[in-house]
Amino acid sequence: MNPEYPAPGPEDAPPAEDRPDLSNTNVREDLAMAGRCALVHLPTGRTCLLPLRHHGPCEFHQPQEAQEVVAGNLDS
Repeated sequence: MNPEYPAPGPEDAPPAEDRPDLSNTNVREDLAMAGRCALVHLPTGRTCLLPLRHHGPCEFHQPQEAQEVVAGNLDS
């Protein structure tokens, strides 16, 4: 990643209309709306919690961790 192009954070999340992948069944809508990659590895149910359009491969986490991220965003 180049320093002049920092990774996007949740505050940089695009509006829902800019996420055509929301209609894809392997993207968690609640996490996607929170500005996360939200790609789900269907065989395991693990979800990528990295920011949207992150560099490099996805980092998949347990469903409980993903739920905590969603709950944390609702509390904010």
